[in-house]
Amino acid sequence: MSDSGLEKLLQRLTNSLTEDLLVQSVTDNIRNQLKVDRVVLYYFYRHWEGRVTFESLSAKKYSIWGSTGPDDCFNGEYAALYQNGRVSAIANIETAPIADCHRDFLREMEVKANLVVPVLPTSGLWGLLVAHHCQNSVDWSKSQITMMQAGANTLARSEIIAGS
Repeated sequence: MSDSGLEKLLQRLTNSLTEDLLVQSVTDNIRNQLKVDRVVLYYFYRHWEGRVTFESLSAKKYSIWGSTGPDDCFNGEYAALYQNGRVSAIANIETAPIADCHRDFLREMEVKANLVVPVLPTSGLWGLLVAHHCQNSVDWSKSQITMMQAGANTLARSEIIAGS
């Protein structure tokens, strides 16, 4: 490998580590501030198909790392809503007016309350930043929603996403 090839490889590795640390810092900070069980970054790797690529957990038992979500449930209609900045704040999944497939998916992950904000770089919907509380319902406050949006905006402006 030439010196320039090695330099490029080292730069990519350094950038990747820096990006990973940023995402982990954002998800950890949000989880601690919201006092929830799980905050995840759900990245769309193909047309509205995605995967949990980062998570911050209050306990290992809440891990859903690698989960691909309810692909049959998330479609172009929902994607368009999130592309337009939709925030979904579900205080209690059992009483919320959501699709059965969505409720079933959240139940499988032991979710009681769910807060979702889009990650929107200039290129469009990149992913979703999601907070789950698994122990009880949560009446999400405006300040909690604003905090989630600020975290998503930090990620959207980062080189990780802006450069992808």
